Amino acid sequence: MFFLALSPILWLIVALTVLHMSAWKACSMALAIAWAVGIGLEGMTLPHAVEATLEGVALACWPILLVIVAAIFTYTLTLRTHAMDTIQRMLTSVSSDRRVLILLIGWGFGGFLEGMAGFGTAIAIPAGMLAGLGIPPVLAASVCLIANSVPTAYGSIGIPLVTLGGLTSIPSNELAIYTALQLAPLTLLCPFLMTIVTGGSLKALSGMAPLCALSGLAFLLPELAISYFIGPDLAVVAGAIVTMGAIVAYAKKFPVSDPAYAMAKADDAEEAAPITLRSGLVAWLPFILIFLLLLATSKLLPVIHDPLTAIQSSVLIYDGPGGAPYTFTWVATPGVLILLAAFLGGHVQGASLSMMTRTLGKTIYDLRYTMVTIIAVIATAKVMGYAGMTHAMAETAVAATGTTYPAIAAFIGSIGTFITGSATSSCVLFGKLQTDSALAIGAGPSVQAWVAAANATGACAGKMISPQSIAIAIGAIGAPGCDGRLLHFAAKVYVPFIIAMGFIVYFGQALVQ
Repeated sequence: MFFLALSPILWLIVALTVLHMSAWKACSMALAIAWAVGIGLEGMTLPHAVEATLEGVALACWPILLVIVAAIFTYTLTLRTHAMDTIQRMLTSVSSDRRVLILLIGWGFGGFLEGMAGFGTAIAIPAGMLAGLGIPPVLAASVCLIANSVPTAYGSIGIPLVTLGGLTSIPSNELAIYTALQLAPLTLLCPFLMTIVTGGSLKALSGMAPLCALSGLAFLLPELAISYFIGPDLAVVAGAIVTMGAIVAYAKKFPVSDPAYAMAKADDAEEAAPITLRSGLVAWLPFILIFLLLLATSKLLPVIHDPLTAIQSSVLIYDGPGGAPYTFTWVATPGVLILLAAFLGGHVQGASLSMMTRTLGKTIYDLRYTMVTIIAVIATAKVMGYAGMTHAMAETAVAATGTTYPAIAAFIGSIGTFITGSATSSCVLFGKLQTDSALAIGAGPSVQAWVAAANATGACAGKMISPQSIAIAIGAIGAPGCDGRLLHFAAKVYVPFIIAMGFIVYFGQALVQ
């Protein structure tokens, strides 16, 4: 029975890693398999299978796909208005030391892009920028793969953790703070590791150790604070903004200069028009507005948050055992606020309404296969959950590991991201499995949330070795044929990462009981 319950997941592993099938096709077939097992062997009725699928479609469309479309649209619009060119020039003017630029662009700006948009932008854009500055392409891709690991759980305005909370009925802010705590040691170590990789040895830390420590702390502390007081939406965005500010301030106050890591000055650097305060603010405006709107409508300001949140509709889609009304929040939801910020910011940047609507239409069209994939994955998870398939897998996992199950929770999460390339999809596939397994070993609500958060933590590690991430990096640096080198490098980082996560999750559960 275990293998039948696991069959949709086994199919995805084979289809995506062996058959190299398109994700939207593989996930659609996984849904069909879940239907077949759920109806044919688990006793699920056809109407309940339809209702479970529709509930998955509802969750996928609102709020998940809405956030993804809005975030990618915002980023794409900054490319169309050339605001991203200004942002790039601002970043690259900070220092001539490649180690500083790699931290600023790969760690700080990469984290910002992950928090705002996700879906590969945080690898593609920083890696492309670094390679364009003259940093060896494979090195540029390698450091960006490392940098993108930690913030992945909070990608696209925290959608992996928001989704995980929706599927497990655990408050997303609780998941956010637990994820940040689990990732804390790696968040602090990442800037050091990126610097060592940049120089090829520990010698690269010469003169950089204080900045690396500052970069880690500047990322972690705001992430913890925002996770606790607001939730996952702005946690990584805030951490990345503070990190970029800290790196810029440190580089200006205590310039790091080592001839061994000096960058050659671009030929056109003198020709470019100077960036004024106004032009810089205009370039960053859509992202500034997103931050302000999400902050203004958060729980920190109940006078705004409460009436907007009340604009909602609850619909009972699945009426079988375990079913509950699904709530659509129509205004106080990140996707709506991001779209508003994008249109306002784009208007100030000089984009016409027709240009913005065309860009939005093209964004939706370009994401069509991603949409089908996410809808199919979430619908599959809903069918598996309501049919009892997830519970059957949890029972087997607990029977095999006993009370040591939390030690492998992060590893399971990493497998989900390795297969799908998405932390959101990993949380959808295995989130309920994690809580069911924690419940089976007698864990209380806090430990259940801790183990569920481990799925998102593990997803961060899996992101590094995901074929999708490596393919994006290869495309960004224009170095086809380097897939094997990057995978070999990423695997060397992934193994100690996931082992450390196992220890942190297992022993850390005692702190939240």
